[in-house]
Amino acid sequence: MSAITALTHQIPWFLRDPAIAIIGEKCYTTLIYDFDILDGPCLTYAISKGLGFGIVIGGSIVKIPQIFKVSASHSAIGLSLPAYVLETLSYAISLAYAYRSEFPFSTYGENLFMTIQNIVICLQIVHYGSGSRALTGMGGSFGKRSSREQGRAKQLIGWIIGMAIVGGSLFSQTIIPFPALKLLQVATVPIGLASKAPQIISNYRLKSTGNLSAFAVFNALLGCLARVFTTLTEINDPLVAFSFLLSALLNSIIAFQMILYWSQPPSYPTTSSQSNTPRGSLSGPSSGRYGSKGGWGEKTGTEWEAEESGVGMDGQAAPTSPMKGPKEWSRKID
Repeated sequence: MSAITALTHQIPWFLRDPAIAIIGEKCYTTLIYDFDILDGPCLTYAISKGLGFGIVIGGSIVKIPQIFKVSASHSAIGLSLPAYVLETLSYAISLAYAYRSEFPFSTYGENLFMTIQNIVICLQIVHYGSGSRALTGMGGSFGKRSSREQGRAKQLIGWIIGMAIVGGSLFSQTIIPFPALKLLQVATVPIGLASKAPQIISNYRLKSTGNLSAFAVFNALLGCLARVFTTLTEINDPLVAFSFLLSALLNSIIAFQMILYWSQPPSYPTTSSQSNTPRGSLSGPSSGRYGSKGGWGEKTGTEWEAEESGVGMDGQAAPTSPMKGPKEWSRKID
């Protein structure tokens, strides 16, 4: 007996039992108890298990930086709502399929956490807006939204809640039998493609990734690549493996855009009609309180806030234009 095996034979139960639960008694005996780390099948299985639990832990926090980034900037610019809605639906289907197939939790656990985080991000996009102008306005007050924006926000929130209800029904054998769920799992392949396409197109059009989190993007790419390995090693389900392979390919495109457009501000295309709009005009998407210094017209948000508060940019009272009273417009009668 070597000095190493003398130690591995004395591993206490509170370390031994979890290890056996993760890699199985056979591989525990081979790799740890007998310290035969060159055993190919058990070594591959142990690596897969380690990667699997690492992905689950990483998935529980992978989109937290994205959530904080949107909250801190009060803007969801660069984030595509259709992309996140479809991605959330894909996660929910895959989660239900793996759970009802009784796959090991280490092979799909991150889907649970990423589904929850995606729902939060969807709500943030609805609240702050995914375009250049936040739905909440400069002050972030819901009361300042137009009635049309309020209606749109309520409609989208209702849609997300409805999607959550549908997602919950995926776990019900009565509502969705397993053969139907398997067809939905097949559908996650085109859903995954459709979920990434809006984000890729948005990045290309803006020539920027906006407030998209680099941490989330690169971790999603690495996670998908690792998931291909763990899926083929532990459950050998070609359908699930192909969906992860496609996700890895699409995430690699977004990761490439992240590198290509690194630190680039969004570039909003202007049309000829917008370029001919007089400065200060209230018509057209390039006008209004968001000035050209801030991206849309003549005045920045700071200048507008100063004007509305009655204080000039230099701290002095802002000049006001006298209003024409009725006498100035009335015609003199002889």
